[in-house]
Amino acid sequence: MRDLSNLHTFRLPAQCRNFVEVTSADNLMVLEPQEPWYLLGEGSNTAFIEDFQGTVIHNALKGVQVDELPEYTRVTVAGGENWHELVSQLRSMDINGLENLALIPGSVGAAPVQNIGAYGVEVSQFIELVTAWDVEKRHWAYFTPSDCEFGYRDSIFKQTPGRWFITEVSFLMPKKWHPVTHYAPLNELPEPVTAQAIFDKVIETRRQKLPDPTVTPNAGSFFKNPVVSIEHLKALESKLPGVVSYPVSDSSVKLAAGWLIDKLGLKSLSVGNVGVNPKQALVLVNNGQAQGAELLALAQEIQDRVYDVTGVELEPEVRLVGAQGLIEL
Repeated sequence: MRDLSNLHTFRLPAQCRNFVEVTSADNLMVLEPQEPWYLLGEGSNTAFIEDFQGTVIHNALKGVQVDELPEYTRVTVAGGENWHELVSQLRSMDINGLENLALIPGSVGAAPVQNIGAYGVEVSQFIELVTAWDVEKRHWAYFTPSDCEFGYRDSIFKQTPGRWFITEVSFLMPKKWHPVTHYAPLNELPEPVTAQAIFDKVIETRRQKLPDPTVTPNAGSFFKNPVVSIEHLKALESKLPGVVSYPVSDSSVKLAAGWLIDKLGLKSLSVGNVGVNPKQALVLVNNGQAQGAELLALAQEIQDRVYDVTGVELEPEVRLVGAQGLIEL
């Protein structure tokens, strides 16, 4: 058995039966894991609820290549690279576009799985190609953006968990850069707005709002921001004046899940050693020696309380792993 507590940022006590570290493509081509298996990057969006009775396949692939094209810079990155380190490296090279996504925890290989996003930018806007090994059928596959079926915190990789081991992501960064600043606090930056100013402000804001997982174990935003109809929003506004929402289409809006949790007085909620972070209600934290069952119980309590008042179903953004694989809440 391999201890997993230090391989996911919520640091719950858990082990796996087998563990494979992938440092080259050759490791994948000889891989024949016993079911079940779980693909792991940096573990920043995973919580191991209990001992996993299978094989954890860990992405430790490294490498960054930069190629100049007439209108774009192509950046090809191995899946095991740290996401924020990539964003920082590109910023130092004056390659702009990813600055809104600074300080998002996790690996490059996990970025397309979640279609990570923040402050008006999603990683799918810049992806040219995703290279992946099909663990089930044992062959290489290459995904264009349309093949990836990107949605809000969603992709084909997330819809078929465990199948695609992402070895490489290729990004096309436009040389004509336009700042994205319509979300607060970026909309308060003085003109002319630079990529460095956005990068610095995003890091400053994230550090103020989100607990450092190396100090207070957590997995970042625990719930997705739910998308509801305009009619549902209007009904909510009569119950919860000032409800925070962002337009998605002519008929739907995205609600701020953290605002709902906070407004319903759930910031002080805890179950055992797992609690709601007092600074950011969307983050659940391990207050020390937490157990997986406590995390599940707290998450379900929040879901139930929010649904009872608002009719809104909160869906976990964090991937919860039980003995046989992913757990649905």
